[in-house]
Amino acid sequence: MDLPKRAGDSPIKVTLEEGKRYSWCSCGLSENQPYCDGAHKGTDFAPVKFIAEESKDVFFCTCKSTKNPVFCDGSHR
Repeated sequence: MDLPKRAGDSPIKVTLEEGKRYSWCSCGLSENQPYCDGAHKGTDFAPVKFIAEESKDVFFCTCKSTKNPVFCDGSHR
């Protein structure tokens, strides 16, 4: 699989909690979008892991075409 599966046509609003760890699905196969559930196993994809630096609302990409993973940059249009 060279390209990720398009998991949605619009971003998902997420409320980040400062200090909490997140794993964003980069393959589009997760049944728990926008989070990784391990469905990438056997592919060349891996989740994008990060720790929130502050508590705030953000929009996570579901089309998997963003140039700024994990965040929506409007590429789904």
